[in-house]
Amino acid sequence: MQKFILTVVVLLTFTGLLSPVVRAQAPTVTGPAPAPTTTPAAVPLDGGSSVLLASGIAYGLRRLQQRRQRA
Repeated sequence: MQKFILTVVVLLTFTGLLSPVVRAQAPTVTGPAPAPTTTPAAVPLDGGSSVLLASGIAYGLRRLQQRRQRA
């Protein structure tokens, strides 16, 4: 258990120290600003989010089934 806690502390420390280094720099402004749009940008729901949602539902149903079998 102590080894696990030590590993978590070390990983969190390195993550905290390296996060400012890893962040992307802001782009430089080299031209005129684009015209503002009046319509919101549409965000498509692709296959990745559908698979994630389906796997979450399947996992939840499996856990419910296991819980009912124990009782």
